[in-house]
Amino acid sequence: MKQTLKSKLYPAVIAATLVTTGCAGSAPPIETVDHVDIERFMGDWYVIASIPTFLEKQAYNAVETYEINDDGTIATTFVFRKGAFDGKKKTYTPRAWVVEETGNAVWGMQFVWPIKADYRIAYLADDYSQTIIARNKRDYVWLMARNPTISDQDYSELVDRIKAFGYDTSELRKVPQQW
Repeated sequence: MKQTLKSKLYPAVIAATLVTTGCAGSAPPIETVDHVDIERFMGDWYVIASIPTFLEKQAYNAVETYEINDDGTIATTFVFRKGAFDGKKKTYTPRAWVVEETGNAVWGMQFVWPIKADYRIAYLADDYSQTIIARNKRDYVWLMARNPTISDQDYSELVDRIKAFGYDTSELRKVPQQW
């Protein structure tokens, strides 16, 4: 019973954390890419680095997967190993949807009803190989790629972009990936 209750509370806690932390100050909204081909964006994205939520701080082999549901929402599956490459597998399945008239670049994300979180595609490589997901509150950010590793040069350039969005990049954590 305790473990079941604990596993049910985690999504509520992460959602509450996403909504209530890092209140937006005077920073302007983070600009998004002009347009996202939503079909092309679907699939697996390896989390290369992030300013993580408390649940992700010990993530290894983190992967976020998107799939369009029949109703137009986006099935999201976030999977990682906790604490080590052979650590306990953790899986979260929030529901996402595209905000209208945003070029498919702004999504809502819901871990538990009624709490919703901001999800902004702030950078997307032309070939859809790398992306940066940001939040206007500048509390969390995710640098993701289609492959589990990227070059040092690409990483440095993407970190510079994150800094330009107004994030404190000293809080950025590389996610260990070993496949």
